[in-house]
Amino acid sequence: MIKQTPGLFLLVALTLSSHAQADDDGLTITIYKNFEPQSRNNLSPTTGTSAYKMDAETIEDLPQGSDTSLDKVLLQAPGVAEDSAASGSLHIRGEHANLQYRLNGILLPDGISGFGDVIDSHIIGNATLLDGTLPAQYGFRTAGIVDIETKNGFQNSGTSEIMGGSNGTLQPSVSYGGTTSNADYFVAAGHLSSDLGIENPTPAADAIHDHTEQNKQFGYASYMINPMQRVQVVAGNAISYFQIPNSPNQATTYQLNGSSAFDSTKLDERQFESNQYATAAWQGGTENVEVQIAPYARNSETHFRPDTLGDLLFNGVASDVEYTDFATGIQNDNSWKCNADHTLRSGFTVQNDHVKTNTNSLAFESPGGTPSTDGAGNNILTAPIIDDTTKDSQLYGIYLQDEWKLTSQLTMNYGARFDQMEANVSANQLSPRLGFVYKPTHTTTLHAGYARYFTPPPQELVSNADINAFANTTNAAAVTQNDPVKPERSHNFDVGATQNLGDGWEIGVDGYYKLVHDLLDEGQFGPALILTPFNYQHGYIYGSEFTATYTRDTLKAYGNFAFSRAMGENIVSSQFNFSDPAELAYISDHYVHLDHDQTYTASGGITYDVQTDTQLGIDSHFGSGLRSGFANTEHLPAYATFDTSIEQKLDLIPGDKTALRFSVLNILDSIYELRDGTGIGVGAPQWGTRRSFFLSLAQGF
Repeated sequence: MIKQTPGLFLLVALTLSSHAQADDDGLTITIYKNFEPQSRNNLSPTTGTSAYKMDAETIEDLPQGSDTSLDKVLLQAPGVAEDSAASGSLHIRGEHANLQYRLNGILLPDGISGFGDVIDSHIIGNATLLDGTLPAQYGFRTAGIVDIETKNGFQNSGTSEIMGGSNGTLQPSVSYGGTTSNADYFVAAGHLSSDLGIENPTPAADAIHDHTEQNKQFGYASYMINPMQRVQVVAGNAISYFQIPNSPNQATTYQLNGSSAFDSTKLDERQFESNQYATAAWQGGTENVEVQIAPYARNSETHFRPDTLGDLLFNGVASDVEYTDFATGIQNDNSWKCNADHTLRSGFTVQNDHVKTNTNSLAFESPGGTPSTDGAGNNILTAPIIDDTTKDSQLYGIYLQDEWKLTSQLTMNYGARFDQMEANVSANQLSPRLGFVYKPTHTTTLHAGYARYFTPPPQELVSNADINAFANTTNAAAVTQNDPVKPERSHNFDVGATQNLGDGWEIGVDGYYKLVHDLLDEGQFGPALILTPFNYQHGYIYGSEFTATYTRDTLKAYGNFAFSRAMGENIVSSQFNFSDPAELAYISDHYVHLDHDQTYTASGGITYDVQTDTQLGIDSHFGSGLRSGFANTEHLPAYATFDTSIEQKLDLIPGDKTALRFSVLNILDSIYELRDGTGIGVGAPQWGTRRSFFLSLAQGF
């Protein structure tokens, strides 16, 4: 179940307890085995934020356990709304994406947006979602920080698992962790094969042409140089293949080779995604000083392959699009506990992205907006339109902050960071941060904060398309304006409280407000299923969250409810992507809902240990509907789903670690639509998963 951590005093408690242990026992190898979480908690304080912790046991409590994809794991947290994979997958506090992922405290750079998860839930030891007003060490992506502490080798054990079920799903995985005298390691590998790779564009139980094959591998190793220094290496690989699902009975618009006939169920669009990442961190220091230096790299590729004939007949354009991004960087974090009242933190991040875009398109001639035809009525093809670009962009960030214990009950975390971007535009900002936590009693925690944010656009997605290349073709832009995408600048406010009621109960409430200039959003424009960023000149986002958890003996439960409103006005970049000038004109002087704005979102779940070896679980999700229609003036119907599972541990022989799990997703077979194909930057319709059955067998060793 989700455990909400009273954010602002968590760091102080962990730091004091860790140092107390070191003072009593000395910095020995045995104590240093705990250096990783101690160091990371000191370098990644949750002061001033809301922190939602999900450990490996929490994930195992979900209906599909560690076979649950990471985006579905995050849906258990408050304020997280579900979306289709083609539209960003999930949204936190009314923002499109703007998520930052960290592995063992090290930044994982952005990759090309796609359908597949890069991180496998099997590798998660602990995951914390931080949101609210973040301290100065966090920059660039600020809607939420997903900080994942990977499993390590200290369990000296492994697990093999296989899950199968509806939609032709087969998902085997294996992992193992071990130790030597001065080192530990953890490795994992998994494969997913399914006939439901992307959300179905129809409400039918079975999707058409929707097969996926996904492979993931992960490795972690840590070596103790001496009791005060260590080196940690993390590497991962994720390769995925997707068929793009089809809808039946679609009518063609154009004619080629003497025919306009084409069965829309036979379209053969595909997408290939590849991601590799690696970090190498040196960590060291003394009792009061800690230093971390970590170079990192990520290679990301997304390649959309069209059905050339089919796309031409239906859309008038067929584009083979390949995006690649090779990101390299270095992250430094430093912590100095000056005295009992002050802990200073500082650091920097430098990153370079080398992005290549290769586009090869065919379209029909259409001078003056009227498609040309030959004597047989065939539309006339253009010559191949090639649009290849290469660009480099840089991000620089530096921060300084102080955690000041004003009293035994009141802590202030204040500081600032400076960020600079050099890309399609050059921009920078000095961003102050201020957060308070007040703990009037041992059961009550209050927090409040302010943060100025500077959010660069995802450079790997910024389009440099040559609009004129498609002039007088069936892919000509209705709007020719293409102002550059700019960084988002915002003022953010957050207040909240948590209350421990005793007897296993804890409740929380949080409210937030964001005032934005050049608000960033993303949409799926054109035939390729790759998102493109754009700016609203003005925007605001506000909302509130309510949480409750219960943990007692054999019963664990959680419930979340969130309200959100996200609005934007006047699109001021990438205007050529908008095919309806009337819609663009309307947005220029009206505040409109962002396409991912969902007014009400809720989630909840219960797990109950019937007996020592048997566990029952149920999870539920509710959404009031994402936006749709002209300028997002409408919204889709509300929906609710329920998932359930039963797990039985099998002690076939003494010491056996076998577990059998049966799960049912969407047990009521609710038929609900995430997207209907209308709205700003929305592509095809997508429907939620119908009732599905799965059986998994796990064996520990």
